[in-house]
Amino acid sequence: MLYVRFQAGRGALGEDVYQGLLALLGELTPVVEALPPDAAFADVRGALRYFGRDAAGLAEIVRVRALARYGVDCTVGVAANPMLARMAAQDASPDAPGAVRTVPDEPGAVAAFLARKPPTALPGVGPATARTLCSYGLDSAARIADAPLGTLQRILGAATARKVHAWARGVDPAPVTPNAPARAMGAEHRFRHDELDPVRRRRALLTLADGLGSRLRTSGQAAAVLVLTVRYADRSTTTRSRTLTEPTAHTPELTAVAYALHDALGLQRARVRAVSLRVEGLMDAELAAHQLTFDPADEKSRRLEAAADRARARFGASAVRPAGFLDVA
Repeated sequence: MLYVRFQAGRGALGEDVYQGLLALLGELTPVVEALPPDAAFADVRGALRYFGRDAAGLAEIVRVRALARYGVDCTVGVAANPMLARMAAQDASPDAPGAVRTVPDEPGAVAAFLARKPPTALPGVGPATARTLCSYGLDSAARIADAPLGTLQRILGAATARKVHAWARGVDPAPVTPNAPARAMGAEHRFRHDELDPVRRRRALLTLADGLGSRLRTSGQAAAVLVLTVRYADRSTTTRSRTLTEPTAHTPELTAVAYALHDALGLQRARVRAVSLRVEGLMDAELAAHQLTFDPADEKSRRLEAAADRARARFGASAVRPAGFLDVA
């Protein structure tokens, strides 16, 4: 199993490049699950004999072809199941991106790999669940795996406890499901240093929302859902999404929802490494209904936005920027 995360420097992958990279994976196996905006799972078990290589060897082929064709490096996690493959890729050093990380398919090797992982490294375990586990002394995957299932069920509830107990032992029955990438568009901002300042995080979200709004309007599309992903210093992530009141490409509306999702996380002393926004449920803007508000401020905002779009089309994307714009470079 491969988990591939493509890296396009400080910017975001273009939609065409991402589609091409997915097609590249499709040359090795038809079992590819797109994970927009910059990752994918690939089940290569059926390709090992055909190519005469092990999974790590196929991962190296992916890296070489991605660099040669698109100038995009990638970090690849290789393991027996999707969860371990993703965690292996997340272990790559942010200072040395682009590598193949392998977890051997042996019980002892899997246990050693998971031994010191914090609870938040497990899929679906957020900060609140991790705090609950740590309050009972279950502050690592090894301790969670060694805990009696009945104890975990009393702490977390039956269904959640079964999943967390299995994950802590390296068991993940979820298959790789071939899919077409959802109609989505995304962008990410990586901070130079782990960011503690909520003001700078909000500025980054403003910058991302402004860019996505501009791309949506340029392509004549509107989005129905906004997704926020926060990546922390320990490489864990939190993802939240919200269905918009109405499909839109209006930057102030996207920004307001992004702020609301961020504020709802209650990040007080969190060390944030990156934030990303993704818009989903894209549709033709002409088919998106807009409720008139008769609000002069809203009408003025939309006129200003249209004028800014014309200036960008003529003089470049950097011709007009929000006052709180946070430079990506």
